[in-house]
Amino acid sequence: MPVKLRLTRMGSKKRPFYRVVAINSETRRDGRPLENIGHYNPMVEPAEIVIDKEKVEKWLEKGAEVSDTVRALIKKVS
Repeated sequence: MPVKLRLTRMGSKKRPFYRVVAINSETRRDGRPLENIGHYNPMVEPAEIVIDKEKVEKWLEKGAEVSDTVRALIKKVS
């Protein structure tokens, strides 16, 4: 079961809000995640980024892949 760390879209039309989740790579974008890792709100100034680093490290140790967008968000938080 390949796992990915990626974004899932929440919020309403034209007001996006994203959760950073660990999810099976074959699951659809807004499917049930294995675990919520944080969130990203691009609608506020400056953009709000909250990511639990311990959970990210736990999933990386288990072999999870990270999407390009989530990788960039993790770099901004660090």
